[in-house]
Amino acid sequence: MPGEISPAGSRSGHSTQPALRASHADRDQAVAALSIAAGDGRLTAEELDQRVEAALSARTLGELTDLTADLPPVPAATGGAGPEPKDVLRIEQKFSKLERTGPWVLPRRLELAAEWCSVTLDFTQAVITQDTLRIDVDMQGGNLTLIAGPGIAVDPYGLTLEFSKVRGHHAPDPQVPARLRIELVGTKRFGRVVVRRPRRWLPGKRNTALPAGD
Repeated sequence: MPGEISPAGSRSGHSTQPALRASHADRDQAVAALSIAAGDGRLTAEELDQRVEAALSARTLGELTDLTADLPPVPAATGGAGPEPKDVLRIEQKFSKLERTGPWVLPRRLELAAEWCSVTLDFTQAVITQDTLRIDVDMQGGNLTLIAGPGIAVDPYGLTLEFSKVRGHHAPDPQVPARLRIELVGTKRFGRVVVRRPRRWLPGKRNTALPAGD
């Protein structure tokens, strides 16, 4: 159909060359298509995790096409461009739970100001627009939870911790190409910073989290 782009990056209706080597842009388009499909409920969290890992290590267009063959094509953005990220996104929250999940567009920089509340930032389906995201943290009380999918690393060492600590995974699997580096700076007072992988859905069992890897 005109105006649509297949997840591997070619115009729908046009022949592709499956043996052609995939570029970084091709892999990013496939990951975006998988994230959108998961947000629509077409893939489980476990399927998304597995397919994203495979997409990031894919060498050819054929491998990417296989990963998205059972998904609908993604509508092309106006002018063929992706979503435009904000330069700065500021989030302020007090005394109530805050969650940012689903296919949200990452800004170039994020400012987080929170008091006595839990904050969860889920990056597993996020639309990644650059390779580094800086998060300026000014948070007192409550836990800050970062959910990092395949190829996402979290650097917490720019944080000043006051009666607080960091718990969980910081680096991605070395076998998976890097997609995003999250740099935490600022101050966290009381509570914890928790970095974990996405939860996996197991048939017939309650949803469980992967080990935090302290």
